[in-house]
Amino acid sequence: MGAAYFYHLTRSPLDQALALLIERARAQGWRVAVRGGDAQRLAWLDEKLWLGPEDGFLPHGLAGGPQDADQPVLLTTAAEAPNGAACVMAIDGAPVTAEEAARLERLCILFDGNDAAALQTARTQWKSLTAAGAAAQYWSEESGRWEKKAER
Repeated sequence: MGAAYFYHLTRSPLDQALALLIERARAQGWRVAVRGGDAQRLAWLDEKLWLGPEDGFLPHGLAGGPQDADQPVLLTTAAEAPNGAACVMAIDGAPVTAEEAARLERLCILFDGNDAAALQTARTQWKSLTAAGAAAQYWSEESGRWEKKAER
């Protein structure tokens, strides 16, 4: 049974925090799906991830291509990822469920702490997931480094 990890971004931009978390998930041998709600935002993120450092090459693709099932990291707006992801990283308030938190190795929810609507969405997701019995951790980078602030 997996857990939901909430990442409260206050210092790092989404693309940098996401790249770091994807690298960690890939180091575990997990396939990753990055779930967002807006195709244009995912296209922007796709470009940002390709522009990373050469020594940190992050193989990934946008959903909708013929090789979706083969992608180690797939950026998608869909609830189901055809790449067999063991880890889903939800951005921009993308929907998540307690059932997938239980089924996955890890469910990550990344949210912008400087955006009141994103903060409220994350709070609602936390309450929903923990009320349904999902294990959850809340991480913040407010101090300048990632620190676990809560766990249920």
